[in-house]
Amino acid sequence: MKELRSFLLRIRIVPKWAIFALDLGICIFSFVIANYILSDFDIVFIDNEDMLHGILIIFLSSAIFFSILKTYDGIIRYSEMFEILRIIYALLLSVLLLLIINVALQLMHIENFIPNTSLVVYFFIASFTITAYRLFVKNVYKEDYGSAKVEALIFGGEENPALLRNNIEAISETPYKVIAFLHNDNRFIGKSVDNTKIFHYKNIEEILKHRPVKVLFIAQENMDPGITDFLVEKCLAQQVSVKNLPPVASWINGHLTKDQFRAVKIEDLLGRPAIRLLNQHVIALLKGKRILITGAAGSIGSELAMQIADMSPELLILCDQRETGLYAVEYQLQQKYPGLPLKIVLGDIKDRVAVEQIFLQHAPHIVFHAAAYKHVPVMEAHPSEAIRNNVLGTIVVADLAEQYGVERFLFVSTDKAINPSNVMGASKRIAEMYCHALHFGSYPLTQNSTASKIYPLHGRKLERIKFITTRFGNVLASNGSVIPRFTEQIANGGPVTVTHPEVIRYFMTIQEACSLVLEAITMGNGGEVYLFDMGQPVKIAQLAEKMIRLAGFEPGKQIEIKYIGLRPGEKLYEELLNNEEEVLETHHQKIMIGKVPLQDTQLFIGQLKELLHCADKNDDEAVVKLMKQIIPEYKSNNSVYTIFDKESKAI
Repeated sequence: MKELRSFLLRIRIVPKWAIFALDLGICIFSFVIANYILSDFDIVFIDNEDMLHGILIIFLSSAIFFSILKTYDGIIRYSEMFEILRIIYALLLSVLLLLIINVALQLMHIENFIPNTSLVVYFFIASFTITAYRLFVKNVYKEDYGSAKVEALIFGGEENPALLRNNIEAISETPYKVIAFLHNDNRFIGKSVDNTKIFHYKNIEEILKHRPVKVLFIAQENMDPGITDFLVEKCLAQQVSVKNLPPVASWINGHLTKDQFRAVKIEDLLGRPAIRLLNQHVIALLKGKRILITGAAGSIGSELAMQIADMSPELLILCDQRETGLYAVEYQLQQKYPGLPLKIVLGDIKDRVAVEQIFLQHAPHIVFHAAAYKHVPVMEAHPSEAIRNNVLGTIVVADLAEQYGVERFLFVSTDKAINPSNVMGASKRIAEMYCHALHFGSYPLTQNSTASKIYPLHGRKLERIKFITTRFGNVLASNGSVIPRFTEQIANGGPVTVTHPEVIRYFMTIQEACSLVLEAITMGNGGEVYLFDMGQPVKIAQLAEKMIRLAGFEPGKQIEIKYIGLRPGEKLYEELLNNEEEVLETHHQKIMIGKVPLQDTQLFIGQLKELLHCADKNDDEAVVKLMKQIIPEYKSNNSVYTIFDKESKAI
């Protein structure tokens, strides 16, 4: 027996033809045994010629139904009851076919090749033997892992917990043993699945104290991040790894493999349920439209392109000055949407002549303006360039959208534009103010060279363009965000650098951010600033600790966290509204509108012209001083420009 078990354990996956041949061999063996039983094991009474005919018939009938029902497809060590029932069903059909043939032969007064009693006894012996050998093989693999099992927990899995548990325990690479299920539904608490008890998830700490659990499997989709965060916290504190399981529908041939386990990512720990928007009306708006996305090579722009491509636009126009990033987005879209009408434009949004060619040649209906410089320390060192790109670039694109009859213009802003403490945030706030002024009737700042000639060609009604703004918090895993930086630092063995132990930020995923943008472009009537409930802010130091633990290291011991001080222009926390903005609810409970008060447009436009003139001369000090005049709430933080705040107070 030991030699047999050792032989079986050396076999990884048995070929299908071998299982098929073994099952047919068992059928022949069962038929012979059935005849011996019926002859009271007296070989003399068995006609060898009849026996050979019978074996041939059994072989053919069994082979036909085994092939039809593909009884050999499954991996025996993973066999479940439905697979065993399929084999029995194939045997039953083959026997029924032969019984029907016997009845037909009797009606024609022809002697049966195989007696009915032999067929019935054969069916029971074959069914028992094939089932027994499958269960034996399954048990051999299961027992092999009995001496060194890795204890595991499962959260969720209420759809088919036994199947889930058995598949996890059958993973050949690791001898898992599921010792308990966890759940958040009181209807399941205290019950058992094949002697495996279900506990409330809050009991995990007690379980981990008394059992050497090494892994927690999460088998529930769209899980409340609050529960995920709680479980991950408790597990990481005890060096227990956490893995997500794919939905049953995505299992390979009905079975789990180790490669399908996905480690919990920091995106799963937002601390709030993911915002999910109904997109039917978004599809209705964007389908069949010509859509321009600026900053299309960036994190937001590229994700917008991916989501919009799925909505059958008439033409998707992607503009960016980053050649490599733009090429990568084009390649991804062509691979995923081969028939997508796509136009790639390599260009600078500050270049009015180049941008105007986009409007002349392609006449976009809708513009998503995501192009911007976003890195706070870099913009703090280059105020004039921040104004040229973030303000002048927005002015150029917005003016052309106004002049060429675009229906809707959405400006992607940032929470750093509220009560700004840095040049980047202030530049985005001024760009917001310009879009707001345009919506409420200001004349475009740049010259209208050919718009009057183009309007009739477009054949559009000159309805007022809708300028809409969205403000984002920090986007997880975006270019330049803390997530990729922390990931790289952890991979290099640390240290992980955090600016300040008390720094907090709001976070969302790229997918959520773009869903919000698409919802806003549909909901907006113009002049609104859209923002949404981002839950509780996240302390960056705690984020670093979680990422270190998720990577399997101990913060402060194996990977150091180093505090390097606030960067120029950085503040401890961000806001989504300033004190003068009113918040209104929308039909979506997680999305709000910030009603921005009207401004003195004539004064603003005059200041803006002067600001652009100073930026053109690269006079950084003059630029910052003017920005602080335009935005009185702009107070520099940890910056060389704080001196101008003191000067303004003295005045």
